[in-house]
Formats: sequence, structure tokens, C-alpha cells
Amino acid sequence: MTATPKFAHVVFQTGQPTEMRDWYCTVLDGHVVYQDKALCFITYDEEHHRVALLTPPVPQERKSPTTAAVHHTAYTFEQLDDLLARYELLREKGVTPAVCIAHGVTTSMYYQDPDGNFVEMQIDNFAEPDEATAYMNGPEYAADSVGPAFDPEALLAARRAGATPEELTDRAWALRSELPDPMLVLSGAV
Repeated sequence: MTATPKFAHVVFQTGQPTEMRDWYCTVLDGHVVYQDKALCFITYDEEHHRVALLTPPVPQERKSPTTAAVHHTAYTFEQLDDLLARYELLREKGVTPAVCIAHGVTTSMYYQDPDGNFVEMQIDNFAEPDEATAYMNGPEYAADSVGPAFDPEALLAARRAGATPEELTDRAWALRSELPDPMLVLSGAV
């Protein structure tokens, strides 16, 4: 048996180092640890860097919806109120989700960085990983593995009105909004 690695950081190659640095510092409530012409290291916790930006000395093209590449990175909050607090903080700074999805296993808000990469802010809807795995192997997930889109303002209003996290993280709540297929946004078709 070998040792299990722990995730350390993600590196984005970019032609927009200033815009990407500012966006990730805002979205992750992070700060720059080091920066020069080629590299920028950003952290938001005890790790020396969680996001790095690599700026090569050649022009960079923005990825297109048909580029085979990493689709998104994801960050988990402990509870729904934490996710909503981050949503409000970012909204006040002019950063809003491209799409929000009730995956069932998670409740997720997807933001897009200046280069077109998605960043998922989420909460897990199950207390234990085994429960999440069982849900993913169940009929509701099999019928729609992506899940319905939801309006983050409606989620915020419902929570403020007293709806419980359990009510709001159930797909049935999101299905009431009848929003367009979120895969259109995730795939870059919209």
C-alpha cells in the first residue's frame, strides 16, 4: 500500500495575470504570497499557495468551449449559510455565478474566471461520504446526474424567510423554478 497524496494546489496558465490574480484573490478571499513576471502564488489558508498563475513569455489564447481542458476547480463550505454569505460578499463586489445547480449530492454555484475556467463553490448535502455515494448510485441521480439550475437570490430569500438547509438542498426545491438546462452554461453553449 502506498501513501495517499493530499491535494496541494492548482496552476493556471494565463495571458491575463493581473485580472486572474485579482479575481482569485476576490473569489477565494485570498492574498498573494509571491509574484513576478512569470509566477503568482495565491493562498487563502495555511498552505503556502493553493492557486498559482503561470504567465509564459508567449501570447496565450483564451480557451474555447470546445477545448479539452480542466473544466473547474471546486471549494467546499461547511454549511449553506457559509455558501450564501460568500455569494453575498461576491455579489457586492460584482462577481456573480454563471449558473447554480442543485446536484443533489452538492448545492453548487459556478463562477467563471477571466480566462473562462469555472470555479465551483459548494456545500455537501450529505454528512457522510458513504451517504453521498449511495445517493449517486440511486434513481434520482441516475435520472439526471447534473441536476436542475436554481436562482441564488431565491435561495437566499427562502433561507432568510426561515426555510431550513435540508429543505433548500433537496432537488425538489430547485425544480420549482423551472430554469433552463444548466448544461448549456457548463458546456459553454450559452
